[in-house]
Amino acid sequence: MVIRTGWRKSSFSGNNGDCVEVTWRKSSFSGDNGACVEVAYTDTVAVRDSKQPAAGILSFNPTAWATFLRG
Repeated sequence: MVIRTGWRKSSFSGNNGDCVEVTWRKSSFSGDNGACVEVAYTDTVAVRDSKQPAAGILSFNPTAWATFLRG
């Protein structure tokens, strides 16, 4: 599995230098109907609904994520 990391400052970070930076990317399995899943790779793999990004994030360790993708 190839993991590409890109970074952007979180919209929840202030100007105090305590920032969390991640890049979300749309799943290649998502269509153009607005029902998208986005993933971000950091120490864990984070997954969220692109329509409601503030609704919550599921977090997986890389091994569990790879198992999920194979399933």
